[in-house]
Amino acid sequence: MGLAEVFPRILGHDVPVEFRAYDGSRAGRAGADVSIEIRSPLAMSHLAAAPGELGLARAYVTGALEVHGDMYTALSSFPAITVSDVPLKTRLALMARLGGLRLWWPVRPPAQEYRPRGWRHSKRRDSLSISHHYDVSNRFYEWVLGPSMAYTCAVYPEAGSSLEEAQFTKHDLVARKLGLAKGMRLLDVGCGWGGMVMHAAKHYGVRALGVTLSRQQAQWAQKAIAERGLADLAEVRHLDYRDVRETGFDAVSSIGLTEHIGAAQLPAYFSFLHDKLKPGGRLLNHCITRPDGSHGSRPGKFIGRYVFPDGELEPVGTLVSAMNDNGFEVRHEENLREHYALTLAGWCANLDANWSAAVQEVGPERARVWRLYMAACRLGFELNVVQLHQVLGVRLDGTDARMPLRPAW
Repeated sequence: MGLAEVFPRILGHDVPVEFRAYDGSRAGRAGADVSIEIRSPLAMSHLAAAPGELGLARAYVTGALEVHGDMYTALSSFPAITVSDVPLKTRLALMARLGGLRLWWPVRPPAQEYRPRGWRHSKRRDSLSISHHYDVSNRFYEWVLGPSMAYTCAVYPEAGSSLEEAQFTKHDLVARKLGLAKGMRLLDVGCGWGGMVMHAAKHYGVRALGVTLSRQQAQWAQKAIAERGLADLAEVRHLDYRDVRETGFDAVSSIGLTEHIGAAQLPAYFSFLHDKLKPGGRLLNHCITRPDGSHGSRPGKFIGRYVFPDGELEPVGTLVSAMNDNGFEVRHEENLREHYALTLAGWCANLDANWSAAVQEVGPERARVWRLYMAACRLGFELNVVQLHQVLGVRLDGTDARMPLRPAW
C-alpha cells in the first residue's frame, strides 16, 4: 500500500481531495481543486511524534506537507474524526509505518512553536506572549488586515460589504453602544493599531487613550495618529492595561483583549475596568467565546503553541456573570459569530493576494502558520466551535443607568 493510499482509508474515499506522496503513490479524487502532497518522510515523522492536529500542523509549517489550492476548502473537505473512528487494521498498518520513521527521521518542533515560561498571566509572561504574535511585522499585518489595520471581528452591514466597510461599521457600532459624544473620554484596552481610538477621536470628538502590550503596534498607531492630525485627541501607549493610572473615563472599550486575560483573572479585570469609569459610564466587551460551558477554556495545541500562547476562551455566560459580579449592570448582548467568519475570509484573501511578499517579509514558516490558523478559525466560526460576543455593561449612578429606553444603535 502506497503512503498516499493511507489517507482515504482514514478520512473516507468520498473526500474531494487528491493525495500525493514522495513515494510516487496517488490516491483520492484525481484532478481535485485541492490536493495534499506529502513531500518528505519528515511529514510522517512529525505525525508519529505528535499524532493529531499538532503533528499535522508541524508537518505543514515546515513544508514537509503541502496544501495545493485553497486552505479553507481543504480543511472544510475533511470529516471530523477521532482515532477511535479509524478501523483497527488501518491504525495498526499506519502505526507500523510511522514507528520506523520516528526512529530513523527524528524531528524537532519548528522554530515558530512557542511555549511561554513563568507565572501564567503575570505581566512579564503576558508581554512576551503578546509580543510573540503581534510584534511580527507591521508591513505583514498591513497586507493581511488591509487599510483599517483592525485585527478583530468586523460587522458586515451586508454580506457583500467590503472588509473596510465592515471594520468601519464595527468601530461605529462600538461607539454608538458606548454613547460617545464630543468631549467624552474613552479608554481602549488592548487597542491594537489604534483603530477604535482614531475612530472615536475623528468621528465623535472624543479624547481617546489606547494601550497595548505590543511595542510595534503602539509605534505604528502613534505615527498614524500624527499623520491624520488627531494628536490633540488620540494617544496610544505601549502599556499593560493594569498600569493605566488615569481614571474618570466616560467609556471603556475592550475589543479582542479578554481572550488573553484568563478565567482566573476575570474578576480583577472587570473590577479594574469598572473603577476606571465615572458613574453612568459604559463598558463594551467584544471577544471570542466558547459556545457553551462543555468546552475547555484553553485552545488546541496548534493555536496554543503557534498563534495565541496562554489564550483562554470562556462561554458568554461566564463573562456576563463576571461583569455582573464586579459592578456592571449588563444592558445588551449580541453574538456576531457569522461576521467573524466573513472577516476571516477577507483576511485569508488578503494573505493569498500578497503571499509572495508575505513569505519574503516574515519567512515561510510564519506565513504558513497564518494561512493555516486563519482558515481554520473561519471554519470554526461557521461550525459554531467558537463565537464572538459583544456585551455592554454600565456602572450605575446609584440606580440610574443613564441608558435610553430602547437601544439607540
